Amino acid sequence: MYQEDKTFTIRFTLEASFPDDYAGDEDERNWLHEWEARIKPQLLKSVFESLRRHDGWVSHIRNRGVSPADAIEIVVTKDFHNLFPSR
Repeated sequence: MYQEDKTFTIRFTLEASFPDDYAGDEDERNWLHEWEARIKPQLLKSVFESLRRHDGWVSHIRNRGVSPADAIEIVVTKDFHNLFPSR
């Protein structure tokens, strides 16, 4: 089987700013919990909803040993077996 691939990256850097008198860990990293619990799941849901609108393309998450808290790889595949049958 012949296969081609291309990598496309969208990278999010999360930052939180605090006043000068902030002692650290007072908010127990609630800003990060908000990202993990609400924003990231909704973002992924929107991405997959968008990808499903394109006929012939199939998408899934692939874990390559990196924590999903640090990275998520989405594989988007188009299969041409029906257009180029084996000879």
